[in-house]
Amino acid sequence: MHTTKKKFVTEGDVNASSLREKWNDNIKDRKTKELLQRDNASFLHQSLSTPCLDVIESSEGIYIINGEGKKYMDFHGNNVHQVGYGNEYVKEAVKKQIDTLPFCPRRYTNEKAIALAEKLGALSPGSLNRVLLMPGGTTAVSTALKLARLVTGKHKIVTCWDSFHGASMDAISVGGEAQFRSYMGPLMPGVERIPPPSSYRGIFTGMGKDDLFSAEYLEYVIEKEGDIGAFIAETIRNTDVQIPSKAYWKKIREICTRHGVLLILDEIPIAFGRTGKMFAYENYDIEPDIVCLGKGLGAGMIPIAAIIARDDFNIADDVALGHYTHEKGTLGSAAALAMLQYIEDKKLLAKVKDDEQFTQQQLTMLKDKYSLIGDVRGIGLLWGIELVKDRSTKEKAIKESEAVMYECLSRGLSFKVSAGNVLQLSPPIIITREQLKEALAIVEAAIASVS
Repeated sequence: MHTTKKKFVTEGDVNASSLREKWNDNIKDRKTKELLQRDNASFLHQSLSTPCLDVIESSEGIYIINGEGKKYMDFHGNNVHQVGYGNEYVKEAVKKQIDTLPFCPRRYTNEKAIALAEKLGALSPGSLNRVLLMPGGTTAVSTALKLARLVTGKHKIVTCWDSFHGASMDAISVGGEAQFRSYMGPLMPGVERIPPPSSYRGIFTGMGKDDLFSAEYLEYVIEKEGDIGAFIAETIRNTDVQIPSKAYWKKIREICTRHGVLLILDEIPIAFGRTGKMFAYENYDIEPDIVCLGKGLGAGMIPIAAIIARDDFNIADDVALGHYTHEKGTLGSAAALAMLQYIEDKKLLAKVKDDEQFTQQQLTMLKDKYSLIGDVRGIGLLWGIELVKDRSTKEKAIKESEAVMYECLSRGLSFKVSAGNVLQLSPPIIITREQLKEALAIVEAAIASVS
C-alpha cells in the first residue's frame, strides 16, 4: 500500500503547501468554508485537484465567479474555454439540440455528428478526413494508439520525456511525467522515450545544440529499434509553453515518413485558435497522420473529443477502436459545431495573432524590468513566464512562483504554475485588449511585490 509521499515539480501548481494553508486560512465566508470541507470529505484526494482553491458559483466570458461574487479572470480554464464561458451562440445551439435529440445510441447516426465530422475533415489538410468522436482527450489518445497498431502492425512507440497525454494507464505509459506514473507498477510495454525538443535549448546551448538534435535522437531510436510504429508528441507543450522550431517539426515529419512511422500529434489543449491557427501544427506547415483533439472542442459546456486520421487508415471494420457510449454524441457535436462557427464568424484567429504581438511586447518589457523573470515565450494566447533565482544559473524560483500565483489570485487573476516555475497564461481567445492589459498589470504587480 502506498504510504510515502514524493515531492514532485509538477505540471501544475500543488494543492498542499504553506502558501495554500495561508490561502485557506484567509477564506472567511462561512458557506465557502463549509462547501470546501464537504468537498474535501467526499472526493478522493489527488495532486493537482482536491483539496480545492475556492467554490465557483457562476461564470461568464473570461470570468469564473465565487459565492461571494469575487471574479477571477480565468487564464487556465483547463483549456476548454477558448470562446469563453457561457457563450450565448454555443448555448443556443446546445439548448436547441436538447429539445430535439439529446442522445443518440450507438449503431445509429445523426446529422449533428455527421456535420461535425465533415467540418473537422474540411478544416484538416490532405487526406486527414476520417473522424472518430469520443467523450474525452485521454480516450482520444488511447484510440490513436490502437489505430496506429492496427495500421502499422507494430506496437512499439516513441514519446518524449516530460510529455502529458492523459491519465489512464495507456496514456501515462506514453506520458513522460513521473508524477503520473509513480506507484503504478508495470505499464504498457514497447515505449521508448526521447528528450523533448526544448531540453537541448537550455542544457546544451554551449555545445551548439538546438532542437534538431532531439529530432536526430528520434531517428537514432527508430534505427536502433527497427520496429517502431508511431511517434506521439505534443505539437507545442502546453503546460510550460515549450515551442519547437519549424525546422524541428519539418525534420520530424521527414524522419517519420522515411521510416514508415506514424506521426501522432496531441493537440488536445491547444487546438481551436489558441496559437492563432485552428490547429497548432498549421504553424509548422506539416501534415500529421493522426491528430488527437479534446478540451476546447466542447466549448466549455459538453465533454467531447476526437481523432482525425488519414483516409487510408479506414481499415478497422472488424475492430472496435473506440466503442464509446457517446460515440456520436449530439450535444457535444452541437457545441463543437457552434464553437467552430463562432471562431470563424468573429474572425478570432486574426485577433489572436494581434494579441500575440501585444502580449510579446508587454512581457518583454516586464523581463527587462524584473530580474526574477528568466524567460518569456509564447504563441497566440499561450504564454509562459519563467521565474528564476539567477538568470546565469537558471535556478528555478519555485517558492517565488507560487507566491506570485497566490498574489495574482488575491487580485482576481487565476492561472497555474507549471514545471515549478513557469506562470502559464492561456486566457479565452475572446478576451478584449482592455481585459488583457488588466491581467498583465496584475501579473506585474504580483512580480513586483515578490521581487
